[in-house]
Amino acid sequence: MHADVLVNSIVFLNIVFVSQSFLKSTRQSDTCELSLESSEKRCRSHDGLICSGRGQCECGVCICLDSEPGKYYGSRCECQDWLCESYDGRICGGHGQCDCGKCICDHGWSGTACHYPKTCNIPRRKSKELCRNSDGLICSNAGTCHCGRCICDNPGNEKLVYGNFCECNDEDCIDDETGEICGGHGKCYCGNCYCMPGWHGDKCEFQCDITPWESKRKCMSSDGKVCSNRGNCICGECTCYDLDPSGEYGDIHGATCECDERDCLAVYDRYSDSFCSGKCQCGQCTCFPPGDRRIYGKNCECDDRQCEDSEGAICGGNGICSCGRCICNDDWFGKYCQHPRTCNMPEERSRSLCESFNGTICSGKGSCHCGKCMCGSPQQWYISGPLCECDDRECDKHEGVICTGNGICDCGICDCFDEWTGNACEIWMGLESF
Repeated sequence: MHADVLVNSIVFLNIVFVSQSFLKSTRQSDTCELSLESSEKRCRSHDGLICSGRGQCECGVCICLDSEPGKYYGSRCECQDWLCESYDGRICGGHGQCDCGKCICDHGWSGTACHYPKTCNIPRRKSKELCRNSDGLICSNAGTCHCGRCICDNPGNEKLVYGNFCECNDEDCIDDETGEICGGHGKCYCGNCYCMPGWHGDKCEFQCDITPWESKRKCMSSDGKVCSNRGNCICGECTCYDLDPSGEYGDIHGATCECDERDCLAVYDRYSDSFCSGKCQCGQCTCFPPGDRRIYGKNCECDDRQCEDSEGAICGGNGICSCGRCICNDDWFGKYCQHPRTCNMPEERSRSLCESFNGTICSGKGSCHCGKCMCGSPQQWYISGPLCECDDRECDKHEGVICTGNGICDCGICDCFDEWTGNACEIWMGLESF
């Protein structure tokens, strides 16, 4: 059978099925001895809705719908098991059974979610500690504490305040003008409105003047993602997720949120020395100071100034610099390739040149080679000085970085690179046109 024939057959069967259902319903209506008013009266639930708004009334009997998750049942479609309250992610708190949308609690438990023990076996102080939210408030000042669990303040039958610590208040979702939750155009979760397509605003009070399809098209980035998967599309405009862990705004931006300044970070800490030393423009680093070819790399992580010794020589003339580190020739080693591998000096003479003022070799913080101290270990980078007497951790810092990354610590004092000054080399003396 060809595909078009199969499709036509399915459509025909659907039409026949719908027609038969309609005729059956019509026949039932024709044979019903109840008036329309009497029929609807029998189907009307306590809230005044026909079949609780979840079914169809046929001759005084509710035919419940099951189009949503869960299953409606009851004489007026008033029951739905999945509406039972939960606590800590468990229906009826794990201490009861769900019956017609309400929790039937096990012995010894009470509450709408069966989350309150009837007898409490923990001290009052411990109970209060269990009820404190992340700000240290007991039940968010919106409820009372009972045996380590919060009873939220809700007048009447309304349950607008909820959450393990009463931290959610759906009153914040009520539109002041209409009095409806999210203006009747969205759902409220923990005080925040999630609007239906075509609506936006804090209370879903504004309607878009373009279709949802056109809105999505305008928000589409060049790689085919809505707001680059970094924001929300509202009426054809992207609202970017631009809050970073340090609390600063503006990392993600652009018409379709295509720019992510976090791409400039080798490690996501905007205040670390791995942040690009110049400007970050749409995720691309411009190194600082401008025009200095010694600073380069995707994240400006390479700084060949670190290869210069105190006299300005690159790797002591005994090696090459690669991304801020010296690669020494075969006969040399050390941070600046300053140590020859062969030594013609007598051991006694060598040790005498390495002896510090207190009589120890290299201040007890290094080893002696050919009359020169090799300080510490790779983990003890901060030990320096001709006799390993200095601690470079004592140099001034700016935003947590020694010498701001713009100089070298020389025995506790910052030796700044060209165009930098300040105790921590934090001040640039170059042009601000950059």
